Amino acid sequence: MSIALARAARVARALWIVWAVLVWNVVFDHVIVAAGRQAIRATGRPSSGINGINIDEFMRPAIPRGLWIATVAASAILVIGFSCIQLTARAQSR
Repeated sequence: MSIALARAARVARALWIVWAVLVWNVVFDHVIVAAGRQAIRATGRPSSGINGINIDEFMRPAIPRGLWIATVAASAILVIGFSCIQLTARAQSR
């Protein structure tokens, strides 16, 4: 593998990692925001009672769900990205 190809592969890996981190943050934030919106909608329901709702009922389950969904999304990006880099490097070295 040439020096230029090795450098390009390192830059590509770094960019895929940055993309995965950004996607992880966006997905996790989206799940948390969706749970917050669901809690807000629940306050307008007549069945929420006179004292309103317990926000923990909505937010506590959202945290592990957000962690799992975000981690799966970021992992898929990394697997695809690193596989593409590996395949491209093999093809270029031939």
